[in-house]
Amino acid sequence: MTRPALLDDASVLIRADFTDDAAWQQLVEDAQAPSTPDEFMADLLPVDDIAWDGITAEQFITDVSPPPPYYVFIADHVTMTHPEHPILAVDTGPVDTGHEPGRTVRVIPSEMWSIENNLSLANMDFRDFADNASDDGIFRGF
Repeated sequence: MTRPALLDDASVLIRADFTDDAAWQQLVEDAQAPSTPDEFMADLLPVDDIAWDGITAEQFITDVSPPPPYYVFIADHVTMTHPEHPILAVDTGPVDTGHEPGRTVRVIPSEMWSIENNLSLANMDFRDFADNASDDGIFRGF
């Protein structure tokens, strides 16, 4: 399946589960909500296109890479159905720059600002978040 091109300079949140429109809208709102008390916000470009339905981290690496983008966020079935709605973050960057293409971590919407801001500014590496996830693979903050 041909999927639309993604913007090179945007942090994209790709909708990969189309079973619940209201849950998607709430997820986008929650992921972009300001943090408290510092008011940091994730700068996300929501991608709501049925062409991305069912995309997995592995398929993204195979079908869409090479980068950019160097990371993507995917709202898959787990995101939509898990009580905390953890978004799947995927490292898509090249190995020769220290990335681990295909490495994933889930992030709760209220912590999207942390991972998105730091990855987009290259303040931190993907592994900094993945290595600090809970035992269940979900990053809930430092």
